[in-house]
Parts: sequence; structure tokens; C-alpha cells
Amino acid sequence: MRWAALGLVAAAGLSANAAAAPPPRWVDAHTHLSSRSMERAHRVMDQVGIDWAVNLSGGWPGGPLEESMDAAKASGRELVCTNLPWAAARRFPRFPEGAAKLIREAAGLGARCLKIEKALGLVVKKPDGTRVAVDDPWLDPIWETAGAIGMPVLIHTADPEAFWLPVDEHNERRAELTAHPAWSYVGREVPPFADLLDELMRVVARHPDTIFVAVHFGNRAEDPFWVAEQLERYPNLYVDVAARVPELGRHDPEKLRQVFLRFQDRILFGTDLGVSGEDFLMLGSFGEEPNRPEELVPFFDAHHRWFETRDTMPSPTPIQGEWPIHGIGLPDEVLEKIYVRNAVRLFGPPPAKATTWRMRPPYFRAD
Repeated sequence: MRWAALGLVAAAGLSANAAAAPPPRWVDAHTHLSSRSMERAHRVMDQVGIDWAVNLSGGWPGGPLEESMDAAKASGRELVCTNLPWAAARRFPRFPEGAAKLIREAAGLGARCLKIEKALGLVVKKPDGTRVAVDDPWLDPIWETAGAIGMPVLIHTADPEAFWLPVDEHNERRAELTAHPAWSYVGREVPPFADLLDELMRVVARHPDTIFVAVHFGNRAEDPFWVAEQLERYPNLYVDVAARVPELGRHDPEKLRQVFLRFQDRILFGTDLGVSGEDFLMLGSFGEEPNRPEELVPFFDAHHRWFETRDTMPSPTPIQGEWPIHGIGLPDEVLEKIYVRNAVRLFGPPPAKATTWRMRPPYFRAD
């Protein structure tokens, strides 16, 4: 596995024969792919060597999940996470029980994982109007069902800590928050960043038979050593690196390398790649306009160079901060786990080509 095979041959000083070698293949375990844009998604994947991807935006049964599953099975290169209709939590007292039924139906349709969006903990409300905390026991049927059927839960809790800070010259995410002012939580009625992470860890602790993948490096890439403590404490906890290599790369590379070596079986490669239509491309994050096609290969080059060398290099996502990052130079056997094997072990291989459509009962009722 050599990052130079992806287009950094000149920087590496390798021969023309090395440049002609096909790129290595890997799994991107954190993407957002439109079911109606799979042809373009495949072109993107081929360009950077993604063998198959995990789509975290599949929808739910009776919504777009059936369409997402058909697209995945037709392509043979995509696994799909189901989602939940969190807006229904405000209207239905028995929402968790209905959600549990949706999860089982989604599994029957072929979904391999459950993605929980950051709305949980921030804005999701109960019928009485109170906030639904991430660790609210009301939601236990959801986590218990996922554990019972062996469906990993990919959960996004909170956001970068800088999103809670004033958007001024002292905020390192100022460019990103200026481009997306709605992403800032300053002045909004949301819990503190640390409280949300505490809620998440209490859920992980209370449901040891359920696998949780805390995306964005445990949702706390600002402190990967805190994340390592949680990985040590909870064997059912996994993480991915999606959209957080710029933050991880700022830390002491040798100390961080030891974290990746220690937990090599529970870290997934992912980028937060987004593809929709012929115009929208997201590479971890974006500014006022979507990312440009010419940014695609350098973005992936930087990720693999960071994993595979000890180089100091520019951030792959300048909108998140233009500081340099320091590579952690992992051995090939560890890279193989992070790039491919851990995802296969958690989610299984891509689905066989087939079509699945069927009617479904209504799970959410007011009674």
C-alpha cells in the first residue's frame, strides 16, 4: 500500500513503472451517496480506488430506503445504513417501538447498519416537548433491537467543539462557520458539547451487546486520547476517521500512532464523501460552493499519505483549517484492517444484485 500509487509519484521520487501500477483498493465506510447518482458515484470511486462504500444516507422503509437498496444491489459496490424519521418522535408516544420495527424491516430489506444523525441530543423532541437526550431510556428499544439483530449503530453526536464557540478571529473553524452560519450553536438552546459526549458514552455503557461506531473519531477528534480511553473502557465501541484527519493530524504523531496500533481492530477508514447529481461533491466539508472535481484526488491522496507515511503535509480539508498535519506511518497489516478488513467484519461484503420492493405497515400511530 503506497500512497504514491494515487498520484503523488513525483513527490515520492518513484519510477514511471510505479506510476503505472493500479491504485490500491479500499473501503470508504462513511459516505453519503444519492441512489439516483450511482453512475457518477462509481466514477468517483474508481478515480480514487474505492472498491465499495457504506452509504449512511439510505433513509427508512416506506421512505427512500427501498430505492437506496435497489441502487446498492444493482451496483454491487454499496452497503446501506437505514435511518429513522426523528420528526415523528414529537408526535408519537410509542415512537421507539415503531422505530424498532422499522429497524427490523430495514434489515429484512438488506440494510446493514443504522445511522443516527446529530439531531438526536440537539433538536429531537418528545411528545411533551422536552429534548430527547442521547441516553434517554425512552430510546432503549432502538439500541436493544439493533443489538439483537447484530446491526451496528453508526452515531453522530454533537459536532466539532469549535461550533460552540463565538465565530470570531479566535475560532479555528471560522472559515467553515462563516460559509455555513447555521452550523454554529452559539446562542441556541442546545446542550454543551461535553454533556452530549457524556450522554453518548452512557448509552454505549448501558448496551454492551450493541456495537456503536462513534463517527468522526468518536465525535471528539480534538482529544483522541480521551477517545482512546473510551475504546479501552467499552469493547463494543468503534470509531471512524471521517472528516477528522485534519484534526487528528495536529496531534503528536507518535502518541497518536500508538492509539491506532492499540485499537487497529476498531478503527474504520472513512472520509464523509458526498455525491449527489452531477453537481454536488462533498469532501469531508465544503465552503459556500460544493467541492470541485479537481479536488477529489488530492483529498484522497492526503488521507492515504497521512496513514502511510511520517510526512508533514497540508490538511486535506483547508476549509476546516489550514494547519499542517503529521503522518502516522502505519504498517501494512494495520492499514489492511483499517482500510478493508474491519469494515468487512462489521458490515459484511456488498450485497448480491437483486431488487426488493414490498408494501409495509404504518408503525407510527398517535394512540
